[in-house]
Amino acid sequence: MGKTITIAPVTRIEGHAKVTIQLDDAGNVADTQVNVVELRGFEKFCVGRPVEELLRIVTSICGVCPWSHHLASAKANDAVFGVTPPPAGRKLRELCNAIAYTEEHILHFFFLAGADFVMGPDADYAVRNVLGIAAANPDIAKAVVRNRHLGAQMLGIVSGKSIHPVTAVPGGFSKPLAEDERQRLAPMAGEVLEFAKFAIGFAKANIFPKYLDAIKTLAVIKTGFLGTVTEDGALNLYDGKLRLMKPDGSYTDFRYDQYTEHLGEKVLPWSYLKFPYAKAWGEGFDMDLAAPKGIYRTNTLARLNVCDKIATPLAQAEFEGFRAQFGRPVQHTLLYHYARLIELLYNAELAVQLLNDPEITGRETRVPVTPRAARGVGCVEAPRGTLIHDYETDAEGIVTDANLIVGTTHNNAPINMSVKQAATSLIKGGKYDQGILNRVEMAIRAYDPCLSCATHALDGTLAVKVEVFDHTGELLDTLANC
Repeated sequence: MGKTITIAPVTRIEGHAKVTIQLDDAGNVADTQVNVVELRGFEKFCVGRPVEELLRIVTSICGVCPWSHHLASAKANDAVFGVTPPPAGRKLRELCNAIAYTEEHILHFFFLAGADFVMGPDADYAVRNVLGIAAANPDIAKAVVRNRHLGAQMLGIVSGKSIHPVTAVPGGFSKPLAEDERQRLAPMAGEVLEFAKFAIGFAKANIFPKYLDAIKTLAVIKTGFLGTVTEDGALNLYDGKLRLMKPDGSYTDFRYDQYTEHLGEKVLPWSYLKFPYAKAWGEGFDMDLAAPKGIYRTNTLARLNVCDKIATPLAQAEFEGFRAQFGRPVQHTLLYHYARLIELLYNAELAVQLLNDPEITGRETRVPVTPRAARGVGCVEAPRGTLIHDYETDAEGIVTDANLIVGTTHNNAPINMSVKQAATSLIKGGKYDQGILNRVEMAIRAYDPCLSCATHALDGTLAVKVEVFDHTGELLDTLANC
């Protein structure tokens, strides 16, 4: 008889999930599922609220990436009210976005994913964590903690709060940046830039060459990609147009508010995450590894695939080397980590550039707004992928409908496919160990998923399954409403 392997919980990710691996009678993988068993349901919380309150409400979706939700909501509010923030207001938003990105990418590479590479995927799990990294590389660990702290300090100076911000408002930013604040921020941003340069140099010398075979084989799937670019095709994480790329490298560009024409969403009974797909391709939705349909990915690797260039010089040089080595589009899932470090460098450079921009200390940071009945779509590139906030309001500015598609939600189907590819290639004849199961988890960690952000009900109903076991572990009964 077949056997079921359960990895629960999946470790070193944000949120809660388990992996179910079903083996056939020969002990080979028959199927896998990444089960996400938490639900936030923020779309329902937003309905009935004044739209300007959503900027403060949605930051509570996640304490790790609140700035992404804050800024996507701010942009959706701008669209609802039909206003454009003044240059200083926009640039302060972009500055906060860039600083928050440096915090996020440092967190994931060194705290969550790094142990698999620094300590090794087969290392004892007691040391395969951030504490193990700290013991093995104390100087690097100190630098990591300091630079994350610098990011939090900078956000506090610019906005007053580094977590759950309230500073972006409809029409701009609530307060200008004083010159003495800019002078305090500049050397801090410079130090983060130096760390970003070190981080990518360290990884290129000590990590990526060592794991090149794993990069080329583990969790590799073939999909399309989605990300934001400027009019001239440059990477941009705050604003631009969406680019949806097919697996063959051809692509279509469209405005944020046209996303429903290009993307669809499905619900499956075994996960609280929605399954977005590229409905514009006209092929439906299928996660079959041999012939997937409608599947695309977001996040760092996707953004490097869809963009033509990067606007900052150091990141552009790294991008050129990356593309020369791996091509376009790149399908190797573990290269999300490499792309993440290029983005870390880009955001550190961008923060320095913005702090040297004379307009950043402009006194006019917002414009007045008036409630109206409208639809507004706001979009930013969150560290985990394209983040869409879509609001509709009545004439009093009260939200009548809200839809959120979070970065990790876009990657739901690809994560499941990557896990299946990893498990299928590694587990043969019923033989596996902790190192093999950790490699299956590595397929998930590459995407840096934030499952707290991503769990939203599509139709307001919850698919619930309760399994009842006796003291020996035998399944007695299953109760389900799906």
